[in-house]
Amino acid sequence: MSRRASVARRTILTPVLLSLILVGLALLAFFVESRPFNQTVIDIFLRVILVVGLYVFIGNSGVISFGHIGFTCLGAYAAAWLTIPPMMKRMSLPGLPDWLIQIQLPYWGAAVLAALFAAIFAFLFGRVLMRLSGIAASIATFAMLAMINTIYSNWASVTGATSSVVGIPIVRSPWPYLIAAIAMIFLAWLHAISRAGLALRAARDEPTAAAASGVDIPRERLIAFTVSGAIMGLGGALFAHSIGLVTPDTFYLGLTFITLSMLVVGGMGSLSGAVLGVVLLSILIQVLRWLEQGVSVGSSTFALPNGMQEIALGIVMIVILMFRPAGIMGNRELSWPRARSATPEATRTSEAGTAGSIAR
Repeated sequence: MSRRASVARRTILTPVLLSLILVGLALLAFFVESRPFNQTVIDIFLRVILVVGLYVFIGNSGVISFGHIGFTCLGAYAAAWLTIPPMMKRMSLPGLPDWLIQIQLPYWGAAVLAALFAAIFAFLFGRVLMRLSGIAASIATFAMLAMINTIYSNWASVTGATSSVVGIPIVRSPWPYLIAAIAMIFLAWLHAISRAGLALRAARDEPTAAAASGVDIPRERLIAFTVSGAIMGLGGALFAHSIGLVTPDTFYLGLTFITLSMLVVGGMGSLSGAVLGVVLLSILIQVLRWLEQGVSVGSSTFALPNGMQEIALGIVMIVILMFRPAGIMGNRELSWPRARSATPEATRTSEAGTAGSIAR
């Protein structure tokens, strides 16, 4: 227990510093008073939630998941079912149970229930998938994503199929998204320093030694999978409230590629990398979007061809993987200079020892 307390004291600055970065962005949006910039900041907060959700599982387990955006889809539609006015639900989604049609909750209550809804399905899927490892697990998670997308794209009376489900209350203020993003950063940090997080990272680095020390690897993966599913569900619910509508294809390959790119660029093994990867690539995406719309240069207009965002993200990923395979942050976390007395190797050794002692 004392070792875990030591890890907590040594790493508490990380979520605090990351939260201050996000608060700075929210204050900038407040003083700029520009609706497009306000929406850009909201998008950054939403991506932080989603990428932090990916980090909780991928970063701690080392297993690449291509299916987590499926939980975002579950959360988004759950929020739609719980917040759209009953009359609109009766007309557009007649297959919903009558008790669900009659419910209309505030967005924050719906978001919490959406996170719980996604967590339940993450637990059920994880009971099967978390016994797999390596490429088999990654392919299985992609199959899960395809299954969720197919069901939601064809269940017309409940999800509207491929049509847009509208009528979701829109939340324009960045503050609720900021609070949710900070809360998820601290939740990810708490999981990372918990018994489950320490044991899972020990299994990621040395699976044979961890199993010999008594670590139940499938169980620890299941815990992380469920927690990350809840975070993704919350992100999906807030995503729906940021645009006021949902479609299944919104939560499919495009969003999967962008969020995984941000995690890889920042560093899969680092909470700081997850957040900073979002901020850096979001700035790049916004600049490219601005250039695609056209920039006046004298008497002519310079504009990039459409699709440059995806091309640029692909190039950035290739360059990062070539020169910094572990991402910009690698396995390091943000901290004050004086707090960096322990090397990453020493920190990992300490965590492995803590996990082993807890397992025993």
